[in-house]
Amino acid sequence: MQKGWPDELDLGPVTVLTGRDRGAYPHGNSVLVEGSDRAFLIDPSLTVHREGGLPGGQVPDAVLLSHCHEDHLAGLSLFGDVPVLIHAGDRQGLDSIDRFMEIYGMDPGPSAAFAAEIIETFHYRPRPDALTFTDGDVFDLGGVTIEAHHAPGHTRGHTVFVVPEARAAYLGDIDLSGFGPYYGDTWSDLVSFESTIDMCRNLDAEHFITFHHKGVVSGRTQFLTALERFASAIDRRESAILEYLAAGPRTLAEMVAHRFIYRPHVELVFADSVEKRSIGLHLDRLVSQGRVEPAGGYYRLTEA
Repeated sequence: MQKGWPDELDLGPVTVLTGRDRGAYPHGNSVLVEGSDRAFLIDPSLTVHREGGLPGGQVPDAVLLSHCHEDHLAGLSLFGDVPVLIHAGDRQGLDSIDRFMEIYGMDPGPSAAFAAEIIETFHYRPRPDALTFTDGDVFDLGGVTIEAHHAPGHTRGHTVFVVPEARAAYLGDIDLSGFGPYYGDTWSDLVSFESTIDMCRNLDAEHFITFHHKGVVSGRTQFLTALERFASAIDRRESAILEYLAAGPRTLAEMVAHRFIYRPHVELVFADSVEKRSIGLHLDRLVSQGRVEPAGGYYRLTEA
C-alpha cells in the first residue's frame, strides 16, 4: 500500500487505517489486507469516505463487512464497482434502507429520523449485488489469508476476521471499550454475545484490532485483560437493574428513562430504543432465573 494515510499502522500484510478521533463513533478504524494477488478492505469507515478513498487512489479487489451497521459501511459508496461480501446473517441490510432499518427495530419516529441520517451522513447506498460468506470461510489473497469467524450477538451476522500471516484478528465492534458490549438492536442477542466473548478468548493472534477506540491491542495478556474489562459491563448493568428494582417495582418505561446503558446526558436519536432492547434482554434473563417477576405492567424483585 502506498503510505500517506494519517496515523496508519503497519502489521505486515495488514494496514490499520486509523479513523479520525481514534476511531470514535461515527468514525472507525478500517483494515486493508494485501496479498500478492488481491487486496481486501474491511469495513470502509466514514474516515475512508472523507479521505476520498485509499491513498494513491488504490481500489481494493473486494470489500469485507464485519456486519451491517451504518458506521462500518460509510465508505462503501466509493467502491460501487467493487464486490462486497457480508455474512449471510446480515445480508438483507444491503438490499434497501427499509430492510437495513429492520436490523435496529426502532419505533417509527426515531427510525425515520435515523434512516435519514444514515443516508445523508453515512452515505448509505443499497448493494443488492452483495455476496455472502459464512463461518469458517477463508479468503486467499495470495500468500495471505483471511479467516471468517462468526461472532453474533452485536448483530446476527457479526464476524471476526483473522489474518494468520499477520498474527492479527480484526474484532469489529467487540471494541474492548469501557462502554462495554452493545446488544441494543432487534437483531442483537445477549446470550450470543457472551458466547462470542468466550470464542474470542481462544483466538489465535497476537494483535487485536478494534473498529472503535482501542485500535490495536498487542499481546495476548493485554488483550485478555481488556476483553474481561469489556465483558464486565454486562454484569455491572445487570447489578444496576437489580439495585434499581430493590427500591420498588418499576415499569420498563421508567427503567428506560433511568438509563442503564447510556449516561443521562447522552442525546442520540436511538438511545431510548437501545435502552429498551438492552434492558429487556436483561429482564428476560432475570425473569427466567426467577430473580425478577412481571406484575401488572411492572417488574419487581421476586420475594424470597
